[in-house]
Amino acid sequence: MLDITVDKTIKKVFVNREFAAERNLVWDVTTKQEILGQWWAPKPWISRTKYTDFKVGGRRFYAMCGPDREEHLAVQDFTAISPKTNLKIKEISFQG
Repeated sequence: MLDITVDKTIKKVFVNREFAAERNLVWDVTTKQEILGQWWAPKPWISRTKYTDFKVGGRRFYAMCGPDREEHLAVQDFTAISPKTNLKIKEISFQG
């Protein structure tokens, strides 16, 4: 299941996603830098993490890299982390 809700009044997009996989695997592919980059971007794009400080108040800096060498930078702020049950991220994207 993928549920995307846009609230224009507060300028936010909410993404909820369910996976048919074991909880430990979903947590790992969502939180481990070496795995996250393999699936975060839509093909043929890839995601390259530049820096991650995985804790509440921490950040992930990354680039979405396109096939024609385009690069779009983004920052994810980790706002809530409940290991293996919940992860909340505030994301800000920049045009590359």
